[in-house]
Amino acid sequence: MKKIYKINLILTLAIAIIVGFTSCSDEFLDRPPEDSFNVADFFQTVEQVETSTNALYSTPWFNFNSDAMWVIGELSSGNGRTWDPRNADFTNFAVNGNNGTLIRAWESLFTVVAQSNYVINTLPEAVNPEISQDIVNNAIGEARFIRATAYFYLVRIFGSIPIIENNTDFVLEPVVPRNPISDIYKFIELDLEYAIANCYSNIRSSNYDANIRVSSGSAKAMLAKIYLYNKNYAMAYQMAEEVINSGEFKLFGGDDSDGDSNGSYYDLFLAENDNNPESIFALQWTSSSRFAEGNGIQSLMAPSAFTGGSDGFSAIGPSPDLLAAYDDPNEDLRFYATIMERGAVYPDVNGGYTVPDNIDFQGTAHGIKKYIIGSDDATARDDGSGNTTTSNNTYILRYGELLLIHAEAALNGGGPAARGIDSFNKIRRRAGLEEIASPTLEDIFNERRLELAFEYEFWYDIARQDPTFAVNYLSNTDRGTFNSDTGELQPELFQASLDDLTFPYPTVETQNNPALLEAPVPYNFN
Repeated sequence: MKKIYKINLILTLAIAIIVGFTSCSDEFLDRPPEDSFNVADFFQTVEQVETSTNALYSTPWFNFNSDAMWVIGELSSGNGRTWDPRNADFTNFAVNGNNGTLIRAWESLFTVVAQSNYVINTLPEAVNPEISQDIVNNAIGEARFIRATAYFYLVRIFGSIPIIENNTDFVLEPVVPRNPISDIYKFIELDLEYAIANCYSNIRSSNYDANIRVSSGSAKAMLAKIYLYNKNYAMAYQMAEEVINSGEFKLFGGDDSDGDSNGSYYDLFLAENDNNPESIFALQWTSSSRFAEGNGIQSLMAPSAFTGGSDGFSAIGPSPDLLAAYDDPNEDLRFYATIMERGAVYPDVNGGYTVPDNIDFQGTAHGIKKYIIGSDDATARDDGSGNTTTSNNTYILRYGELLLIHAEAALNGGGPAARGIDSFNKIRRRAGLEEIASPTLEDIFNERRLELAFEYEFWYDIARQDPTFAVNYLSNTDRGTFNSDTGELQPELFQASLDDLTFPYPTVETQNNPALLEAPVPYNFN
């Protein structure tokens, strides 16, 4: 932890770069001159307070978004496969504390925590007293929502971790005990409850620029997910039900009063539809050439030379197991939006793109489409790499998932089953599929897999199940390849264990903070 807190101390001093940002979508990440910062100017105007959280939606998440989120969510779960030696250990349960991707996940998420802490702890003391307390509390609520989200990832990936509420507490003493998982979830819940009480409400509209920031309803939706993970089905149902009844969010392409007929599942992932009414919380990127300000996913997952640049690494392909999970790829509209099949045509991509007959990401005879939007929105980085980034958002939580949370909580006894079934079938109808009159929990599990495939969520869905089920599921997920000459499937299975349901701490962190290897210490909630 010593290394992390040294880094984070620097970040708290460098936080000045965020206060001058504007709230317009195209300029949301624009950077003012870094030599113009004056400490005395911090939080002195309404605009400075309102924009103080802008960077929390992007830059500190960059390494997690580009390097780790998809590796953990899709490779480890068995939705994807790779030969890439940097990440292949995530497919065969051989990850250790020296893994670079794992280290970047830890560092990135704790950087999100550190920058959120800066806003939370500094704003109340430094703000101009003439600024309305509602404006101050809203900004703090945003920061606490985002801190809660970072901790939600951390606890699901690593299990017991240290709760850091104020960066300056550990500048001189970097040896920090880890806290029990139950305390971490309590900490997350407290942050989200604050956000519910203090963030503005916001009925999402066709003015997508007004939908960028998280709201009180966003916090309720995230809290519903937290309750679901903790098997508090009554509260998960209640929170989800309140969000649904509020009318704040809509299913993009939905076919009833709860939907937005202007869109579709495919349209969710186009840059022009960023911050559409289905978006509850999304990371905000720009196609700026500056490093860490753009979305690097396309650079890693697109076909070679797809953007005309030197990137397009086809770093992951859809596993045979995921391909087989679609009952009928020709009927399920999500398949075309998620996976590139040979001969498929995408008129909106690169002036019209036909998937070549030789597409073969990582031996899967297919490619990835979700978050791959083409060269028009791609900008080369100015770091000399020749790689490109795009401006499209990364979803962290959207209304489609909330409907499935609602359904799962209801079918677990948290509320009327009929209400949950209705939410479940809204997702089915948008996907072009027939309704299921009496869905089971297994149906919901499978529906979540297809609805959220390559949104980096499936690993967590598996790991939160009964441990015996999770181990068996992972051990029987086919991560194999297709013979390039015959097309014959060559299965590949790897045996998982209970220890594989969380990941090891980075070795550099246990060396600098040996308390990570000691028993968890209850957190002192003030």
